[in-house]
This record gives sequence, C-alpha cells and structure tokens, in this order.
Amino acid sequence: MKNNRNYFIAIGLSVVIVLAWQFLYMNPRIEAQRRAEQARQAAQEQSQPVKPQDGSTPAAGTVSGALPGTTQANATLNREESIAKTPRVAIDTPALTGSINLTGARFDDLKLKGYHETVDDTSPLITLFNPADTKDGYFAELGYIGGSDVGSVPGPTTVWTAAEGQTLTDKSPVTLQYTNESGLTFNRKISIDEHYMFTIEDTIANTGTAARALSSYGRITRYNKPTTPSVYVLHEGFLGVIGADNGLTEDKYSSVEKESISNPKGTGGWLGITDKYWAAAIVPPQSLAFESRFSHFTDGQPRFQADFKNDALTIEPGQNSTVKNLVFAGAKEVPVVDEYRATYSIPLFDRLIDWGWFWFLTKPMFQLMDFFFRHIGNFGVAILLTTICVKLLFFPLASKQYASMANMKRMQPKMEELKAKFGDDKMALQKAMMELYKTEKINPIAGCWPVVLQIPVFFALYKVIYVTIEMRHAPFFGWIQDLSAPDPTTFVNLFGLLPFAGPSILHLGVWPIIMGITMFLQMRMNPTPPDPTQAMLFTWMPLIFMFMLASFPAGLVIYWAWNNTLSILQQAFIMKRQGVKLELFDNLKATFRRKPAVTK
Repeated sequence: MKNNRNYFIAIGLSVVIVLAWQFLYMNPRIEAQRRAEQARQAAQEQSQPVKPQDGSTPAAGTVSGALPGTTQANATLNREESIAKTPRVAIDTPALTGSINLTGARFDDLKLKGYHETVDDTSPLITLFNPADTKDGYFAELGYIGGSDVGSVPGPTTVWTAAEGQTLTDKSPVTLQYTNESGLTFNRKISIDEHYMFTIEDTIANTGTAARALSSYGRITRYNKPTTPSVYVLHEGFLGVIGADNGLTEDKYSSVEKESISNPKGTGGWLGITDKYWAAAIVPPQSLAFESRFSHFTDGQPRFQADFKNDALTIEPGQNSTVKNLVFAGAKEVPVVDEYRATYSIPLFDRLIDWGWFWFLTKPMFQLMDFFFRHIGNFGVAILLTTICVKLLFFPLASKQYASMANMKRMQPKMEELKAKFGDDKMALQKAMMELYKTEKINPIAGCWPVVLQIPVFFALYKVIYVTIEMRHAPFFGWIQDLSAPDPTTFVNLFGLLPFAGPSILHLGVWPIIMGITMFLQMRMNPTPPDPTQAMLFTWMPLIFMFMLASFPAGLVIYWAWNNTLSILQQAFIMKRQGVKLELFDNLKATFRRKPAVTK
C-alpha cells in the first residue's frame, strides 16, 4: 500500500482538477448555451421592431458623468445596411479589412483576414467590429469635450471630410478634417501597421482670437458579451493599466453589470475589452493624466463601455497642439502583442493575453512550444517535444521519486515483519517504521514533491493550449484539426462510421481512450493495493478519466497520454537501475486473471 501513496496523491489532485473543470467550466457553459437559446427564441418572437434613430445625443461632462454619445439608440439594421448608409474610408491591410465611418470617425467595421469562424478556410472571416445601429454593435471612437465657448468639437455625430478615393493600408495613411464655428481645425491622420495597431494623430489648430480648452476622450463600446461561456481560468471583459506604475486591472462583465467601476486617475497605461482570442484597446497619450471607467449602460441600447478622458488641454490663438492615441483591434498573437509593448513602451501590454497566475511558467512554456513549432511546423509535435523537455527538467526529482519507491519495495518484507510483530499496536508500529526508514535512509515523502511541483506545470500547459490564439485551429495529425477543441471522434458511432452523433454525455474520442490506456498501464507499474476501496479506485480511475477528459482540448489530452507514456519508460529505467524487478506484466496478468470461486 505504501508503494502506491504517491500515485494516489497524484490521482487525488487530478480528480480535483477534473472536478473543478466540470463545475467551473462545463456546467456554466451548458447553462450559458441554454440562456443564449432562450434569448434567441425571445428575439424571434418580438413582432414590433424599434424605429431606427440617430446614433446618440451629445452631452458635455466628465468621465465620472457622461461622455458624448453615451446614450445609444436601439439597434435595428443589419450590418450591410448600416455600412452602406454612411460615408466611409476603406481599410485594406495584410491583416484587416473593413472601413472607418466618417460619422464620428469610428472604427466600426473590421474583419480579421487571417482567421475564420471554423477550421474550414472557406468559412466567414472573424468579424471584430460592427456599427452602432446593429444588434452586435462593437466599435472604438476618439473625440473631444469642450465648454460652450469652444463650440462643437469632434464627437459621435461629427461628420469628418476625407479626400476622395482614400484607402487606409499599412503603407498609406489617411487624413480626415473637421473645422468648427469657433476657429478650431482638427486634422486627423490615421495610420496602421501590417498587424492590428492604429495610430491616430490629431493636430488641432486654433485660428480664432481666444484660447480654447478641451479634453480628449476615447471609448470602446460593445453591446453583447462573448458568445462562448465564461470560464474560471480565462479572463474575458474589461482590463487595462491605469497609470504606468500600477498593475493590471481586470473586471468581468458580471461585475460591471452590477456596478460601474471608476478607476483612479493615472498617467500612462491603456484600457480595453478582451475576448478569449481577440481584443480592442486604446492607448491614450502616455504623458497626460486621464480618468477612466468600466461601465454597463441600460438607457437606450444596453451596452458595455471602457472609456477615458484626458485632463484639459489649452490651445492659444494662432497655435496648434497634437494629441496621439493608439488603438489596438485584432487577434492576441503573442509575438505581435510583445512587440507592441516593446516598440511603444506600453506598460504590461503583453498581459492582454491571460497568462494566468503562473505566467512566469506559462509564457516561457509557450515560447518553448513556439520555438519547436517554427522549426517543425506542427504544434502537436511541439507539445510532444515540450513534454520531453519538461520530463528532462524534472528528471532529477523523478529519479528521487522512483528511487524512493524502489527502496520502499525492497523494504516491503521487513515492513510486513514489523506489522506481524506489532499487530494492532499502531504507535509501536509507527515508531518501528520510522526507525527502519532512518536505518535504510529512506524518506517516505520524497516521492511526493515531483507530483506537487508538476501541478503548476500542468496548469501552465493547459493555459497555453486554451488561451493562446496560436493553438486555435492548429492541426495535429489525422482527425485532430484543432488542438484547442476536444477530440471530435466518438466511440458511440464507431468513430464516424455510423451516420449519427450519439448523446453528448457518451462522447469519447480516440485520444481520450489512448490517454486512459496509458494511465491504466502506468498504474499497473505497481501492484494492486490490498485495500478493496483502493483496489476499486485503482481499477476504475482510468475509465473515469477517459470520460472526464473527453471534453478537454485535444492538445491537453495528447500531452497527458504522452506524459503517461514517458513516465512508464522513465519509471522502468530508474527502477531497473535501482535493481528492482519490473512488475508491469505480472500486474497485468494478475488484473485479468480469473479469481477462484469462493467455496462455502
């Protein structure tokens, strides 16, 4: 029984992980899907559409009150109708396609060229931004707030002018212009790189006779939460760094729905809204202090909003001033996000990707996997090679673990003698055991540390597979075309040979079965415990895990199966070196040997 202590510790911890997955991910996911279906049916039953209205009602104020355009009319148009009704400047870069709405100079039409909705390359492109008068409105906007003496300033209803035929590309910026009745001229130069970062540079010229003070603002507004259910291990919602010396601020949609969050004023940083794979963020001028908030509005169109307002800027007559903002809108690709942090000196911008509590493990693990991928071209193989590296890293600890197990096996006859000698005197037996451990230089808990230390590594690998966009739709071999999704095969329909799907509760793919087999073999490296309860657990645990892990990302199941295989080889090597007989085949025979009938 002592020989199996470490393995039962691993099993217990694994059960905790799997149960947490079930209750914190799968159950919320099923409930969210149910609510989404109910909402869809309710929307279909509505018979009276709301009359289309103009986008918003301008109102001056501070970020703690109302920004221009915070009252949003109800959305009624489809996407194509909305885009067609306003003048626009086209966007066409290697990564993005869409347009800028000249009403408000909004970024409200954006699709990602490199990403499709499914693994099929003919499926629609991922749509990130949608106009404000559609049901899935999601957009970014930059404007100004000024007093009554300043006159009308750029806001959500401002119509900018642009030269005919302009197209925003990564090599050709565009220029927009607006002049108000008080002599302020706004020239907005918009440029973009080959990825997802827009640079918006406003040059404000005061051609009037009096000084003018105005504040710049920015907001990212979206109407709906992500369609994928919320998961405990992944942050989706509001985030940012409010002040260059501060840490990362994260707030979930549910928290902001209860109460809007006003952040302390800061200088430097960024703010935005993130999904699992996509994000939109604004980087205000890093030298100007700004107020910010994360809000949920229910007046007009219900919506979520991350916004900021800079301190007022005064422009003297005959002078001009420049305000520069950055807008990120796109996929959270690790090297791209890291490059933005370094190039633009944006504090903690790499944390736009949710690396988790063990980020100091998660990010290096991704970098190692990405290194293998760039040389091999297959993330599945990269997972296998990374697992080997992790095994080599933990080899000294594993050697101590299996050496301890080998010593415990050698001491088994002496332990049985002590049990026979002391019988039910547990105190005396415990004392004698400790003396035996001391004499033979055995540490009975030495084998536990490798198990405990590998748990953060397991979580780190899970985070890499689950949250990084590089794993999305990344193929392995054969039927695994998306390492971030569960194995699509199932034994119910003979892995696709029969023309039906079968109940989801019985969904069990090939790789979970392989994982279960390797787990079964690894457990049989040690004899079945004599205790009936432990023996039952020993027998049924692989089968239970096969079904539980069927809903895990295929990449993680492949890792687990491969890790089990390496552990079998590693244990066999170390125990043979320790001079201990390998009992795998004997234990397998004992498992399947028919027990003799009990005679009465």
